[in-house]
Amino acid sequence: MTNLGLIQVYTGNGKGKTTASLGLAFRACGHGLKVCMIQFMKNSTEYGEVKISNYLPGFKLIQVGRNDFVDLENPEDIDKKLAQDGWEVAKSILMSSEFDIIILDEINVAMACKLLNVNKVIDFLTRDCDSLEKRPEIILTGRYAPPEIIAVAHLVTEMQEIRHNYSEGIEARQGIEF
Repeated sequence: MTNLGLIQVYTGNGKGKTTASLGLAFRACGHGLKVCMIQFMKNSTEYGEVKISNYLPGFKLIQVGRNDFVDLENPEDIDKKLAQDGWEVAKSILMSSEFDIIILDEINVAMACKLLNVNKVIDFLTRDCDSLEKRPEIILTGRYAPPEIIAVAHLVTEMQEIRHNYSEGIEARQGIEF
């Protein structure tokens, strides 16, 4: 097995960040790796990944947000509390050595709108996780990845929107966007 333990970032204004991380999870589970996805700022049983998560051996999904859009300019106190509580869950899972890959879905957005402190996240990912005998691969998704996160990542992919069906009035579609 290849060495794990790198930090990957999927960011940008284009569609596909969560989808890319789910593709990686699907591939990893196919090779017998254990994957945990922690979804910040999301809490809906209508997402396809939630519906299938119990059927994919080696895959665990935890949602730590609420089922409402967060006002990124002026987040509510509940959004900050849920993000902080979710970060505590994520830290515990990161330190558990139970999973080979940990996906922190939408954490970039949570940091960008100040629900989580970027420097504390970086310190934990680069210092505290380095003490682990078996360091997991860590995937951070979401728009607005802070420059400090990009600087410490080993792989950064930016999804760039060229055209999106939303601009043509086509709403989010079950099985495609969620």
